[in-house]
Amino acid sequence: MKIQDILQERILIIDGAMGTMIQRHTLTEEDFRGERFKDHKHVLKGNNDVLSITRPDIIKGIHREYFEAGADIAETNTFSGTTIAQADYHLQDAVYDLNFQSARIAREVADEFTAREPHKPRFVAGAMGPTNKTASISPDVNNPGFRAITFDELAAAFKLQARALMDGGVDLLLLETIIDTLNVKAALFAIQELFEETGKQIPVMVSGTITDASGRTLSGQTTEAFLISVSHAPLLSIGLNCALGASLLRPYLQVLSDKAPFFVSAYPNAGLPNEFGQYDETPEQMGRQIEEFLKEGLVNMLGGCCGTTPDHIRVIAQLASKYKPRKVTAEVTA
Repeated sequence: MKIQDILQERILIIDGAMGTMIQRHTLTEEDFRGERFKDHKHVLKGNNDVLSITRPDIIKGIHREYFEAGADIAETNTFSGTTIAQADYHLQDAVYDLNFQSARIAREVADEFTAREPHKPRFVAGAMGPTNKTASISPDVNNPGFRAITFDELAAAFKLQARALMDGGVDLLLLETIIDTLNVKAALFAIQELFEETGKQIPVMVSGTITDASGRTLSGQTTEAFLISVSHAPLLSIGLNCALGASLLRPYLQVLSDKAPFFVSAYPNAGLPNEFGQYDETPEQMGRQIEEFLKEGLVNMLGGCCGTTPDHIRVIAQLASKYKPRKVTAEVTA
């Protein structure tokens, strides 16, 4: 059954935070290095993506916990899986393998759960983060015209990542935590080019980030402007994730719900971080806020971002099962 058809019938659940779960394991530099990178000349601790190669057991276990909690969609462990982001760790040459192995791991666990519960197929979304560079903003306050990255460089990096994720067997591509719409335009361009070259096409999801109470992305766009900027692409869904907790995200989600011709997704943080950078919002607290989205019929997909755990996803899944999905006013062609 196609995901487009399922989304017409019920709200699908995206998994929760990968990083939050990885932190629970208190891993060492040796865990990140493994055998393959034991002689690497640079520190790798903190590079969560590399764990798909060096500690696949941990990543597989996290996917399994989220599926058991009720998730329909697992995101691959590839948030920083571009040559641009991996340059911080001098691992550009390993990017294809990082993405391919991450996709294979998630695919294996998803297939295991689908076989166990054929009435509830599980899907794998290839997570593509925003990179650590922006095409619209200068990193030099004294030179506002300077850019640290070009559109073509971004497109090339996203194309390599998307190719590896598709080769690894993902069902969807998820461009997430978008802070600069020009970056996502480069990704969409690259993905379309890849589709044309390979003759294979899979649904694409886009999820932006509202960075503060101004209601704008980091590059200065309102939610509606963000929607308009990417609506040329045949998307499966558009949504918002990260940055804000559920209650603060609601007004911007309303804009997407009112105006988007696509399915709408939301996976907020577990509230705002405290002074130690930790997320204190309990599953029950988050659930009460998420239920407002459901009562108002704002969403087709729900999940969690920073600070969320399988316990949060379990509560969200139980709540979502009681409500109907948002009605899409235009036909979704992706």
